[in-house]
Amino acid sequence: MKKYDALIIGFGKGGKTLAAALGKKGQQVALIEQSPLMYGGTCINIGCIPTKKLIHTAAEAKKLATGYDEKSNFYTAAIAEKNALTQLLRQKNYHNVAAYADIYTGRASFLSDHTVQVALPDETIILHGEKIFINTGSESVIPPIPGLQSSNRVYTSTTMMELTTLPQRLVIVGGGYIGLEFAAMYANYGSMVTVLEYGPDFIPREDRDIADAIQSRLEALGIRFVFNAQATEITDQLDQSSVSYLDRSSGDSITIPADAILIAAGRKAATSGLNLEAAGVDVNQRGEIIVNELLQTSVPHIWALGDVKGGLQFTYISLDDFRIVSDQLFGSGSRTTANRGPVPYAVFLDPVFARVGLSETEAVQAGYKIKIAKVAEAASPRARLFGEPSGVLKAVVDAKTNKILGAAFLCSEASEIINLIQLAMKSGLDYTALRDNIYTHPSMSEFLNDLFATI
Repeated sequence: MKKYDALIIGFGKGGKTLAAALGKKGQQVALIEQSPLMYGGTCINIGCIPTKKLIHTAAEAKKLATGYDEKSNFYTAAIAEKNALTQLLRQKNYHNVAAYADIYTGRASFLSDHTVQVALPDETIILHGEKIFINTGSESVIPPIPGLQSSNRVYTSTTMMELTTLPQRLVIVGGGYIGLEFAAMYANYGSMVTVLEYGPDFIPREDRDIADAIQSRLEALGIRFVFNAQATEITDQLDQSSVSYLDRSSGDSITIPADAILIAAGRKAATSGLNLEAAGVDVNQRGEIIVNELLQTSVPHIWALGDVKGGLQFTYISLDDFRIVSDQLFGSGSRTTANRGPVPYAVFLDPVFARVGLSETEAVQAGYKIKIAKVAEAASPRARLFGEPSGVLKAVVDAKTNKILGAAFLCSEASEIINLIQLAMKSGLDYTALRDNIYTHPSMSEFLNDLFATI
């Protein structure tokens, strides 16, 4: 049994960054990853990077390609480019970590709170760690739909990106942000997209004016939404499949054809097979590892980072989790999840939707007296450079303090300018600081002058 100062299970953003940091300080580190196709973690292999590469190429396809055959060729080439990019980044990440840690490619499972068994391709070994860090990420939720498991045309967000032929008809089961991102991407490539949403409302956590703007934009891309739709069966025929769903409003059963079916019913913590019970690590009812503000589990020398602990599922959260753990090990220990501050996120639709902090509805429910800043994207000269702008920018301000409570942007470069809002919120700036600031021109950030001038 080989002994290490630290065992890290999972090659995600938090785990790989921690492995290099510990190794640079002279500690003996082992990083365990079950798949050679996941060196570097979810983001570079099956998440942020490959999807954004395909989304970028889809925007080009919408402008340049005409007809299904040409669009399909464009799509096939994009998949090949995506595969080359992820392979390059995967190997780069492997070598970056291998310089500071031993890497074991195999499935890990706990034997005790200090020992982990690793099933390698040709043997099983046992490793000992004084400290252990779990960074195994999340995996797709697969609902129990009859015919799903046996179908040859059902995909998850991971396997969908390996499909080399553009589906003419794509049915997406689930209207959450993952499903919407894929819907916009494939609609731009040229697929006829239908989204089946179980609930009655489109993205119910957003304000209705923002949700309506997003839905209208996606429908303008040709995406069809069906609400109150419960998928009941998937059936394969010779040259196509079909998805049957129950209209929960009328009680009718309806069947639609599909060349590909994407299951986008959410994600769950990837803890299967870890045998957490043997280590005494507690999980909640959703199977997520329970941690405190310092990311320690129920066993103080075992930490959990990233998606596996639940909450916001973003690679930059996993990176910030690394910062929290690193601050405990080598810093003041003052950094915690409680003082992380507001976290922005972006959904790469067409255009991008980005959000931070409270919505108008949430602010009112929390008891704030508020002021609303709102402006159409079409008023931005910069947005005009990208085509026909159709989005909206909205911010919520505390009427008593002039502090920004939140913002929602559906516009070009929203994923960039939302970071300015987050920084202003975390710094405690009044909204007037953004309203009166000098920005470069032409830029989307200068549009914050106009947005906050509407209050």
